[in-house]
Amino acid sequence: MSYEKLFETNISGESAKAWKTSGKKAVGYVCCHVPTEILLAADVMPVRLRATNCVDSSNAEAWMSSFSCSYARSILQYLMNGTYDLDGLVQSDGCMMATRILDNWEHIAKKDGKKQFIHQVGAPRITNEATIGYYKTELQELADKLGEFSGTKVTDDGLKAAVIKTNEARDLIAQLYELRKEAKVSGTEALRIMLASCDMAIDEYNSALKEFLADAGSREPIEARARLMVIGSALDNPEYIKVIEEKGGLVVTDSLCFGSKAFGENLVVDDEDVIGSIAKYYLTRNTCPRALDNRPAIHKEIVDACKEFNIKGVIYEKMQNCECWGGEAFYLEPALKAIGIPMLQVEREEQMANVGQLAVRAEAFIEMIEL
Repeated sequence: MSYEKLFETNISGESAKAWKTSGKKAVGYVCCHVPTEILLAADVMPVRLRATNCVDSSNAEAWMSSFSCSYARSILQYLMNGTYDLDGLVQSDGCMMATRILDNWEHIAKKDGKKQFIHQVGAPRITNEATIGYYKTELQELADKLGEFSGTKVTDDGLKAAVIKTNEARDLIAQLYELRKEAKVSGTEALRIMLASCDMAIDEYNSALKEFLADAGSREPIEARARLMVIGSALDNPEYIKVIEEKGGLVVTDSLCFGSKAFGENLVVDDEDVIGSIAKYYLTRNTCPRALDNRPAIHKEIVDACKEFNIKGVIYEKMQNCECWGGEAFYLEPALKAIGIPMLQVEREEQMANVGQLAVRAEAFIEMIEL
Protein backbone atom coordinates (compact mmCIF):
# COMPACT_ATOMS: atom_id res chain seq x y z
CA MET A 1 0.00 0.00 0.00
CA SER A 2 1.33 3.42 -0.95
CA TYR A 3 1.32 6.31 1.52
CA GLU A 4 0.86 8.96 -1.19
CA LYS A 5 -2.71 9.46 -0.01
CA LEU A 6 -1.34 10.97 3.20
CA PHE A 7 -0.26 14.02 1.21
CA GLU A 8 -3.46 14.62 -0.79
CA THR A 9 -4.64 17.84 0.82
CA ASN A 10 -7.79 18.33 -1.25
CA ILE A 11 -11.00 16.96 0.25
CA SER A 12 -12.03 14.11 -2.03
CA GLY A 13 -14.40 12.15 0.19
CA GLU A 14 -13.26 8.91 -1.47
CA SER A 15 -12.93 6.96 1.78
CA ALA A 16 -16.35 8.10 2.98
CA LYS A 17 -17.92 7.19 -0.36
CA ALA A 18 -16.36 3.71 -0.25
CA TRP A 19 -17.58 3.29 3.33
CA LYS A 20 -21.12 4.34 2.42
CA THR A 21 -21.16 2.06 -0.62
CA SER A 22 -21.09 -0.89 1.78
CA GLY A 23 -24.31 0.37 3.37
CA LYS A 24 -22.65 2.00 6.36
CA LYS A 25 -22.91 5.58 7.61
CA ALA A 26 -20.34 8.38 7.54
CA VAL A 27 -20.84 11.27 9.95
CA GLY A 28 -18.91 14.51 10.21
CA TYR A 29 -17.71 16.38 13.28
CA VAL A 30 -15.83 19.64 13.80
CA CYS A 31 -14.32 19.76 17.27
CA CYS A 32 -11.90 17.50 19.16
CA HIS A 33 -14.47 17.02 21.94
CA VAL A 34 -16.45 14.53 19.84
CA PRO A 35 -14.84 11.15 20.66
CA THR A 36 -14.25 9.24 17.44
CA GLU A 37 -14.25 6.01 19.44
CA ILE A 38 -18.01 6.29 19.89
CA LEU A 39 -18.59 6.69 16.16
CA LEU A 40 -16.28 3.78 15.36
CA ALA A 41 -18.03 1.57 17.93
CA ALA A 42 -21.33 2.32 16.15
CA ASP A 43 -19.73 1.20 12.85
CA VAL A 44 -19.89 4.80 11.63
CA MET A 45 -16.97 6.41 9.83
CA PRO A 46 -15.94 9.65 11.60
CA VAL A 47 -14.99 12.47 9.22
CA ARG A 48 -13.44 15.53 10.80
CA LEU A 49 -14.61 18.52 8.79
CA ARG A 50 -12.06 21.04 7.58
CA ALA A 51 -12.03 23.98 5.20
CA THR A 52 -8.77 23.36 3.34
CA ASN A 53 -8.53 25.17 -0.01
CA CYS A 54 -11.94 26.83 0.26
CA VAL A 55 -11.69 30.02 -1.78
CA ASP A 56 -15.33 31.15 -1.78
CA SER A 57 -17.68 31.03 1.21
CA SER A 58 -20.30 33.39 -0.20
CA ASN A 59 -23.22 30.95 0.22
CA ALA A 60 -22.34 30.35 3.88
CA GLU A 61 -21.96 34.07 4.50
CA ALA A 62 -25.70 34.43 3.93
CA TRP A 63 -26.23 32.16 6.95
CA MET A 64 -23.41 33.03 9.32
CA SER A 65 -22.65 36.42 10.82
CA SER A 66 -19.67 38.49 9.68
CA PHE A 67 -18.52 38.18 13.30
CA SER A 68 -18.02 34.44 12.78
CA CYS A 69 -14.61 33.16 11.71
CA SER A 70 -13.88 32.35 8.06
CA TYR A 71 -12.90 28.81 9.07
CA ALA A 72 -16.43 28.07 10.30
CA ARG A 73 -18.06 29.78 7.33
CA SER A 74 -15.90 27.80 4.92
CA ILE A 75 -16.85 24.47 6.50
CA LEU A 76 -20.52 25.38 6.17
CA GLN A 77 -19.82 26.30 2.54
CA TYR A 78 -18.40 22.83 1.92
CA LEU A 79 -21.49 21.24 3.46
CA MET A 80 -23.76 23.40 1.34
CA ASN A 81 -21.98 22.86 -1.99
CA GLY A 82 -21.67 19.09 -1.61
CA THR A 83 -17.91 18.90 -1.01
CA TYR A 84 -18.96 16.93 2.04
CA ASP A 85 -21.71 14.40 1.31
CA LEU A 86 -22.26 12.77 4.69
CA ASP A 87 -25.08 11.19 6.67
CA GLY A 88 -24.97 13.63 9.53
CA LEU A 89 -23.08 15.99 11.79
CA VAL A 90 -22.13 15.72 15.45
CA GLN A 91 -20.77 18.79 17.18
CA SER A 92 -19.65 19.84 20.62
CA ASP A 93 -19.50 23.38 21.94
CA GLY A 94 -15.74 23.57 21.58
CA CYS A 95 -16.27 27.10 20.37
CA MET A 96 -19.42 29.03 19.55
CA MET A 97 -18.76 29.31 15.82
CA ALA A 98 -18.33 25.56 15.44
CA THR A 99 -21.68 25.17 17.16
CA ARG A 100 -23.23 27.61 14.71
CA ILE A 101 -22.14 25.32 11.86
CA LEU A 102 -24.39 22.61 13.27
CA ASP A 103 -27.28 25.00 13.94
CA ASN A 104 -27.25 26.34 10.40
CA TRP A 105 -26.64 23.00 8.72
CA GLU A 106 -29.59 21.43 10.56
CA HIS A 107 -31.86 24.18 9.21
CA ILE A 108 -30.40 24.08 5.68
CA ALA A 109 -30.61 20.26 5.48
CA LYS A 110 -34.28 20.33 6.53
CA LYS A 111 -35.02 23.06 4.00
CA ASP A 112 -33.35 21.04 1.24
CA GLY A 113 -35.03 17.78 2.28
CA LYS A 114 -31.80 16.04 3.29
CA LYS A 115 -32.14 13.41 6.01
CA GLN A 116 -29.33 13.96 8.47
CA PHE A 117 -28.27 12.66 11.87
CA ILE A 118 -27.82 15.86 13.90
CA HIS A 119 -26.55 15.77 17.46
CA GLN A 120 -24.88 18.25 19.77
CA VAL A 121 -22.64 17.24 22.68
CA GLY A 122 -22.25 19.58 25.63
CA ALA A 123 -18.61 19.76 26.75
CA PRO A 124 -18.26 21.74 30.01
CA ARG A 125 -15.66 24.50 30.26
CA ILE A 126 -14.56 23.54 33.76
CA THR A 127 -13.05 20.16 34.63
CA ASN A 128 -13.99 18.45 37.88
CA GLU A 129 -15.76 15.30 39.01
CA ALA A 130 -19.22 16.80 38.46
CA THR A 131 -18.52 18.10 34.94
CA ILE A 132 -16.87 14.83 33.88
CA GLY A 133 -20.02 13.04 35.10
CA TYR A 134 -22.20 15.40 33.09
CA TYR A 135 -20.05 14.95 29.99
CA LYS A 136 -20.30 11.18 30.44
CA THR A 137 -24.11 11.39 30.27
CA GLU A 138 -23.77 13.49 27.10
CA LEU A 139 -21.53 10.85 25.51
CA GLN A 140 -23.85 8.02 26.57
CA GLU A 141 -26.75 9.81 24.91
CA LEU A 142 -24.68 10.21 21.75
CA ALA A 143 -23.75 6.51 21.83
CA ASP A 144 -27.37 5.45 22.26
CA LYS A 145 -28.72 7.66 19.48
CA LEU A 146 -25.86 6.88 17.12
CA GLY A 147 -26.38 3.16 17.65
CA GLU A 148 -30.06 3.51 16.76
CA PHE A 149 -29.12 5.50 13.66
CA SER A 150 -26.46 3.10 12.39
CA GLY A 151 -28.10 -0.14 13.49
CA THR A 152 -25.03 -1.14 15.50
CA LYS A 153 -25.36 -0.81 19.26
CA VAL A 154 -22.43 0.84 21.00
CA THR A 155 -21.07 -1.63 23.56
CA ASP A 156 -18.12 -1.62 25.95
CA ASP A 157 -16.38 -4.22 23.78
CA GLY A 158 -16.97 -2.10 20.69
CA LEU A 159 -15.58 0.98 22.43
CA LYS A 160 -12.50 -0.91 23.63
CA ALA A 161 -11.85 -2.21 20.12
CA ALA A 162 -12.12 1.35 18.79
CA VAL A 163 -9.70 2.61 21.45
CA ILE A 164 -7.12 0.06 20.30
CA LYS A 165 -7.28 1.57 16.81
CA THR A 166 -7.17 5.19 17.91
CA ASN A 167 -4.34 4.48 20.35
CA GLU A 168 -2.39 2.91 17.50
CA ALA A 169 -2.84 6.16 15.57
CA ARG A 170 -1.70 8.11 18.64
CA ASP A 171 1.45 5.98 18.90
CA LEU A 172 2.24 6.47 15.22
CA ILE A 173 1.72 10.23 15.45
CA ALA A 174 4.04 10.32 18.48
CA GLN A 175 6.66 8.68 16.25
CA LEU A 176 5.97 11.29 13.57
CA TYR A 177 6.66 14.07 16.07
CA GLU A 178 9.89 12.38 17.12
CA LEU A 179 11.00 12.54 13.48
CA ARG A 180 10.03 16.22 13.44
CA LYS A 181 12.23 16.71 16.50
CA GLU A 182 15.10 15.12 14.54
CA ALA A 183 14.32 17.47 11.60
CA LYS A 184 13.58 14.53 9.30
CA VAL A 185 10.00 15.61 8.52
CA SER A 186 9.04 19.16 7.60
CA GLY A 187 6.15 21.00 9.19
CA THR A 188 4.39 21.13 5.83
CA GLU A 189 4.58 17.35 5.45
CA ALA A 190 3.45 16.80 9.02
CA LEU A 191 0.34 18.96 8.65
CA ARG A 192 -0.58 17.17 5.41
CA ILE A 193 -0.28 13.84 7.22
CA MET A 194 -2.41 15.07 10.12
CA LEU A 195 -5.09 16.37 7.75
CA ALA A 196 -5.23 12.97 6.06
CA SER A 197 -6.51 11.51 9.32
CA CYS A 198 -9.63 13.67 8.94
CA ASP A 199 -10.78 11.95 5.74
CA MET A 200 -9.34 8.43 5.77
CA ALA A 201 -10.77 5.36 7.46
CA ILE A 202 -8.62 4.72 10.52
CA ASP A 203 -7.29 1.30 9.46
CA GLU A 204 -6.24 2.73 6.10
CA TYR A 205 -4.64 5.73 7.78
CA ASN A 206 -2.68 3.68 10.29
CA SER A 207 -1.34 1.38 7.57
CA ALA A 208 -0.25 4.28 5.37
CA LEU A 209 1.40 6.14 8.25
CA LYS A 210 3.36 3.02 9.26
CA GLU A 211 4.81 2.83 5.76
CA PHE A 212 5.72 6.51 5.73
CA LEU A 213 7.44 6.34 9.11
CA ALA A 214 9.50 3.34 7.97
CA ASP A 215 10.81 5.35 5.02
CA ALA A 216 11.19 8.71 6.75
CA GLY A 217 13.33 7.32 9.55
CA SER A 218 16.29 6.89 7.19
CA ARG A 219 16.23 10.50 5.95
CA GLU A 220 18.99 13.02 6.55
CA PRO A 221 18.03 15.95 8.80
CA ILE A 222 16.67 19.05 7.07
CA GLU A 223 18.92 22.08 7.29
CA ALA A 224 17.13 25.21 8.44
CA ARG A 225 17.90 28.73 9.60
CA ALA A 226 15.62 28.46 12.65
CA ARG A 227 13.62 25.80 14.48
CA LEU A 228 10.09 27.13 14.92
CA MET A 229 6.85 26.24 16.68
CA VAL A 230 3.43 27.31 15.38
CA ILE A 231 0.55 27.75 17.82
CA GLY A 232 -2.97 29.15 17.67
CA SER A 233 -6.29 28.80 15.90
CA ALA A 234 -7.43 25.87 13.76
CA LEU A 235 -4.92 25.68 10.89
CA ASP A 236 -5.87 23.28 8.10
CA ASN A 237 -3.82 24.68 5.22
CA PRO A 238 -0.29 23.25 4.76
CA GLU A 239 0.49 26.10 2.36
CA TYR A 240 0.60 28.42 5.35
CA ILE A 241 3.42 26.38 6.90
CA LYS A 242 5.09 26.06 3.50
CA VAL A 243 5.38 29.85 3.17
CA ILE A 244 7.22 29.96 6.51
CA GLU A 245 9.50 27.07 5.65
CA GLU A 246 10.35 28.50 2.23
CA LYS A 247 11.91 31.43 4.11
CA GLY A 248 14.29 29.12 5.94
CA GLY A 249 12.35 28.19 9.04
CA LEU A 250 11.57 24.61 9.99
CA VAL A 251 8.37 24.07 11.94
CA VAL A 252 9.38 21.17 14.17
CA THR A 253 6.33 21.14 16.45
CA ASP A 254 3.05 22.92 17.14
CA SER A 255 0.14 23.49 19.47
CA LEU A 256 -2.66 23.18 16.93
CA CYS A 257 -5.95 21.27 16.97
CA PHE A 258 -5.11 19.81 13.54
CA GLY A 259 -1.60 19.02 14.76
CA SER A 260 -0.28 17.74 18.07
CA LYS A 261 -3.63 18.33 19.81
CA ALA A 262 -5.66 16.22 17.37
CA PHE A 263 -4.83 12.89 19.04
CA GLY A 264 -2.76 13.43 22.20
CA GLU A 265 -1.59 10.79 24.67
CA ASN A 266 -3.00 7.26 24.74
CA LEU A 267 -6.49 6.75 26.12
CA VAL A 268 -6.40 4.39 29.12
CA VAL A 269 -9.65 2.44 29.53
CA ASP A 270 -11.17 1.49 32.86
CA ASP A 271 -12.96 -1.82 32.18
CA GLU A 272 -15.47 -0.97 34.92
CA ASP A 273 -16.45 2.32 33.28
CA VAL A 274 -15.46 2.43 29.63
CA ILE A 275 -17.48 5.43 28.49
CA GLY A 276 -16.54 7.22 31.72
CA SER A 277 -12.88 6.71 30.79
CA ILE A 278 -13.52 8.28 27.42
CA ALA A 279 -15.34 11.22 29.01
CA LYS A 280 -12.50 11.87 31.44
CA TYR A 281 -9.87 11.60 28.71
CA TYR A 282 -11.49 14.03 26.30
CA LEU A 283 -12.56 16.59 28.88
CA THR A 284 -9.20 16.73 30.68
CA ARG A 285 -7.11 17.06 27.50
CA ASN A 286 -5.72 20.56 26.94
CA THR A 287 -6.66 20.84 23.28
CA CYS A 288 -7.23 24.60 23.17
CA PRO A 289 -7.86 27.49 25.60
CA ARG A 290 -11.66 27.07 25.51
CA ALA A 291 -12.01 26.15 29.17
CA LEU A 292 -11.90 28.42 32.19
CA ASP A 293 -9.31 26.37 34.05
CA ASN A 294 -6.89 24.92 31.48
CA ARG A 295 -5.02 27.99 30.23
CA PRO A 296 -2.05 27.73 32.62
CA ALA A 297 -1.61 24.08 31.66
CA ILE A 298 -1.66 24.93 27.94
CA HIS A 299 0.90 27.69 28.45
CA LYS A 300 3.15 25.29 30.37
CA GLU A 301 2.86 22.67 27.61
CA ILE A 302 3.93 25.25 25.03
CA VAL A 303 6.89 26.37 27.13
CA ASP A 304 7.89 22.75 27.78
CA ALA A 305 7.66 21.93 24.05
CA CYS A 306 9.95 24.87 23.28
CA LYS A 307 12.57 23.34 25.56
CA GLU A 308 12.08 19.76 24.34
CA PHE A 309 12.18 20.61 20.63
CA ASN A 310 14.94 23.24 20.93
CA ILE A 311 12.67 25.98 19.57
CA LYS A 312 14.21 29.31 18.60
CA GLY A 313 10.98 31.17 17.84
CA VAL A 314 7.20 30.79 18.14
CA ILE A 315 4.69 31.93 15.53
CA TYR A 316 1.29 32.67 17.05
CA GLU A 317 -1.33 32.59 14.31
CA LYS A 318 -4.83 33.76 15.18
CA MET A 319 -7.85 33.42 12.95
CA GLN A 320 -9.72 36.71 12.74
CA ASN A 321 -12.68 36.59 15.19
CA CYS A 322 -11.32 33.48 16.95
CA GLU A 323 -12.80 33.54 20.44
CA CYS A 324 -10.58 30.79 21.90
CA TRP A 325 -7.20 32.18 20.85
CA GLY A 326 -8.16 35.86 20.86
CA GLY A 327 -6.20 36.96 23.92
CA GLU A 328 -3.73 34.20 24.70
CA ALA A 329 -0.75 36.17 23.39
CA PHE A 330 -1.09 38.54 26.34
CA TYR A 331 -0.36 35.66 28.74
CA LEU A 332 2.01 33.64 26.57
CA GLU A 333 4.49 36.27 25.42
CA PRO A 334 5.92 36.97 28.91
CA ALA A 335 6.22 33.23 29.62
CA LEU A 336 8.15 32.69 26.39
CA LYS A 337 10.25 35.79 26.89
CA ALA A 338 11.30 34.43 30.28
CA ILE A 339 13.02 31.49 28.55
CA GLY A 340 14.45 33.63 25.74
CA ILE A 341 11.98 32.66 23.01
CA PRO A 342 10.64 35.45 20.76
CA MET A 343 7.06 35.29 19.48
CA LEU A 344 5.64 36.58 16.21
CA GLN A 345 1.91 37.33 16.17
CA VAL A 346 0.03 37.10 12.87
CA GLU A 347 -3.69 37.35 12.13
CA ARG A 348 -5.11 35.40 9.25
CA GLU A 349 -8.22 34.28 7.38
CA GLU A 350 -9.06 30.82 6.04
CA GLN A 351 -8.53 32.05 2.48
CA MET A 352 -4.82 32.81 2.08
CA ALA A 353 -5.00 36.35 0.74
CA ASN A 354 -2.02 37.66 2.73
CA VAL A 355 0.71 35.26 1.56
CA GLY A 356 3.10 38.07 0.69
CA GLN A 357 2.73 39.71 4.07
CA LEU A 358 3.24 36.38 5.85
CA ALA A 359 6.37 35.67 3.81
CA VAL A 360 7.89 39.07 4.60
CA ARG A 361 7.10 38.87 8.31
CA ALA A 362 8.30 35.26 8.60
CA GLU A 363 11.61 36.08 6.91
CA ALA A 364 12.14 39.15 9.10
CA PHE A 365 11.36 37.06 12.19
CA ILE A 366 13.89 34.40 11.16
CA GLU A 367 16.52 37.06 10.48
CA MET A 368 15.92 38.50 13.95
CA ILE A 369 16.39 35.05 15.50
CA GLU A 370 19.70 34.65 13.64
CA LEU A 371 21.14 37.89 15.04
